[in-house]
Amino acid sequence: MSFTGYGVVAGAELTEAVRRAGADHVEPTIAGNLAIRPDGDDGGWALNDVYAGDRFPSFAILVPGGLPLLTADPDAVRGYFEAILPIVRSVADPAAKLVFGSGTARTAPDGMPQPEAHRRFAEVLRTARDTAVANDLRIVLEPLSRSETNVLNSFAEAVRFLDDAAIDGVDVVADLFHIRNEGESLDVLREYGDRVGHVHVSDRDRLPIGAEGGDDVWRDFLAAVHDGGYRGSVSLECKWSRDPTMAEVEIRRSLDLLRRVHSVGV
Repeated sequence: MSFTGYGVVAGAELTEAVRRAGADHVEPTIAGNLAIRPDGDDGGWALNDVYAGDRFPSFAILVPGGLPLLTADPDAVRGYFEAILPIVRSVADPAAKLVFGSGTARTAPDGMPQPEAHRRFAEVLRTARDTAVANDLRIVLEPLSRSETNVLNSFAEAVRFLDDAAIDGVDVVADLFHIRNEGESLDVLREYGDRVGHVHVSDRDRLPIGAEGGDDVWRDFLAAVHDGGYRGSVSLECKWSRDPTMAEVEIRRSLDLLRRVHSVGV
């Protein structure tokens, strides 16, 4: 199997551990990490100094849970993206990917019919996409399991949603954690291989791959992604040790396993 590189989703506290472990790149989280409010909740957003001068090819956790995307004033939603995305652009590679998961923010309130939730989310997604394009960034939509949101829970559902809403320029994230939680067949990644825009991988329950108590489903997952034609980067999104020294060991071991798969194709 051949992918362009292996990264790790991480906050500022693990950035140096990820680099020491030999990752090809860090995938920083945005809300409350890369973008912070120096003056508290009433202040504007600013770049976390930890990231100044760096460049990254992908980012995660785009929207904070405190911004209810489906019920907030559309101007407030637009204002958030217009404030945040230039900050991201300042440390982004050209055409860097922004993973739009943000399950709490996009959850529909009780009583909102699904068609209405989808209509409102489509409006939000178009705003995010257009603002991203204006900043030389790309939105990739992440389906999230029902434990995190009630809007778009499977890869196939996300593809149908984008097609039904005629939203172009947005691909879909293949995340093994959510695919497993929803019991979705890996064959969907072969069927819709041309729609995969980014990949997140972990062992079961977001364990580091190769961890004790894990399994080899992640190998089958990467094979399915590769069979579908995806050749971009793959990011580990795992629950690492809180101790940066131990986390570095876990990250290095997981990266070694990924690169072994890369070299031998199994």
